[in-house]
Amino acid sequence: MKKTIDIVIPQPNPRQKEFFACTNRFVAYGGARGGGKSWAARVKAVLLAFNFPGIQILLLRRTLPELRENHVIPLLQLLQGAAFYRDQNKEFVFPNKSRIKLGYCAREADVLQYQGQAYDVIILEEATQFTEFQFQAFTEISRSSGLCRKPFPPRMYFTCNPGGVGHGWVKRLFISRQYRKEERAEDYAFIPAKVYDNPYLLSNSPDYVRNLENLPENRRRAMLLGDWDVFEGQYFTEFSRDVHVIRPFPLPKHWRRYRTMDYGLDMLACYWIAMDEQGRGYVYRELYEPELVISQAAERILSMSGEPVDATFAPPDMWNRRQDTGQSVADLFGERGIWLTRASNDRAQGWMALHEWLQPGEDETGEKIAPLRIFENCRNLIESIPALIHDSKNPNDCAKEPHEITHGPDAIRYFVAGRPAPAMIPVDRDEDYIDYDTGQQNFLNFGH
Repeated sequence: MKKTIDIVIPQPNPRQKEFFACTNRFVAYGGARGGGKSWAARVKAVLLAFNFPGIQILLLRRTLPELRENHVIPLLQLLQGAAFYRDQNKEFVFPNKSRIKLGYCAREADVLQYQGQAYDVIILEEATQFTEFQFQAFTEISRSSGLCRKPFPPRMYFTCNPGGVGHGWVKRLFISRQYRKEERAEDYAFIPAKVYDNPYLLSNSPDYVRNLENLPENRRRAMLLGDWDVFEGQYFTEFSRDVHVIRPFPLPKHWRRYRTMDYGLDMLACYWIAMDEQGRGYVYRELYEPELVISQAAERILSMSGEPVDATFAPPDMWNRRQDTGQSVADLFGERGIWLTRASNDRAQGWMALHEWLQPGEDETGEKIAPLRIFENCRNLIESIPALIHDSKNPNDCAKEPHEITHGPDAIRYFVAGRPAPAMIPVDRDEDYIDYDTGQQNFLNFGH
């Protein structure tokens, strides 16, 4: 007669139950500290192992020490007698032939050890610590193992907090929900969880909760509230959607207009900016397309330009002449009706200028306002600016990786470089505001 072994699993909180029940192809859980992410990840693996005989599960952390502390030791305590642990292979094997393989991937090259394998379930713990390359490599082995004795569509589960090298791809897929090529929105689900969703911590570790509440403002927003626009190592900590992102409004015709662009075969990022009488800038249009040759890029820019512009700013390398033709990229754009103005490419100076343009101040009503604001239809720029991180070797510069998020901010940098941010000029309410009796509009109200 087989011996019965009881496994005691504490009652999950409502958010953890939601995570356990979700059946999307890709499911992310967390967003803030203290939401019970690691517990939910390993318990999910255990429940699947018991309920789907033969299922093959890969549970990953970035480093081996993290793996041991967060999962090996707790699983040994939970599964005493219920599964056999093979330390050499770092795997738990169940009597029903299910298997939980524990792995790590500290370097990008570490993904090679998993090539050719197949797992019904892959769990990336602290997913924002993995690069997008590592994530994509694991999607290649996320397929049916052929060993599970019940029908089970392959899935990937993620736990995450804001910040880390993988912040951008996690945010894009699960928070901003911006999909590319064959990615389908219905495949992705995000279940937010905060420390306030974890009654165990609230009752047993009240000091931990207070510590989160007492963190510096930006870190508190990320770690306590799960705000994906702020995180450790962020370059533009002053960026706030509430301050910098506004709804589109009709632009007065007399406002000066500019274009600014960053061009390469991998991506064309072009923005249209209007300046009001006080020198404040409004980024009101975005062109963000990959793999355009110069003729195509020029055609797309002109097709979206329904109004004259005073200048189109571009980086100096666009004036480099090709040896075979003697022409530069700037020459070729000029032949197609887009004459470029050479901008400074001093990165540190340009980023410092952008800091000034993003620095919030107050208008005459006490409302927070910044010299540069962005229409909400410029989605890539809005996502990219807060995603930039400090360069590890030069604190005055932004990191150039992940490269895909640098194009938009670089284009804006060319515009603001060498142009000091304007002061917020006080406005005399009696003289300068709209006269609602006459119905005359005043530009100062636009976008507030």
